[in-house]
Amino acid sequence: MPQLGKLLTAMVTPFDDQLQVDYDRAAQLAVKLVQEGNDGLVVSGTTGESPTLSDEEKLQLYRVVKEAVGDATVVAGTGSNNHEHTMQLTKAASQTDVDGIMLVGPYYNKPSQEGFYQHFSRAAAATELPVIVYNVPGRTGKNIEADTVLRLAADVANIVAV
Repeated sequence: MPQLGKLLTAMVTPFDDQLQVDYDRAAQLAVKLVQEGNDGLVVSGTTGESPTLSDEEKLQLYRVVKEAVGDATVVAGTGSNNHEHTMQLTKAASQTDVDGIMLVGPYYNKPSQEGFYQHFSRAAAATELPVIVYNVPGRTGKNIEADTVLRLAADVANIVAV
């Protein structure tokens, strides 16, 4: 499994005056962040306004940022509160030359620990890329407990980080 790097920054998504994604500024920002010492970037996580972006915008953002930064790592945030949607976007993102996937726990749904396990293990199976489990209880309303993370790490080869 390839390494994703030691320092990954969650990138903001720039918008223009008409509130459309500004892909040129996104590319410029990505290059600047890598030049400043980041090993890579997380695109379309919560810092990147993921709930406000369409799938088409996310996929284009992954492509634009990856093209701009070349060999630097790009991790695509593909998680949502809808499991099937998460799997579909994960599959689509995996075709855009990104280096990894970041999956947030289903927000609003407040799954059980078994629900987290099933969600992450099945979503990770939708890609061969390395997967980061994003545990952000302040946003999702539920913490992924250590035992669940350990179980995922033992059972799912491409889950590589939390």
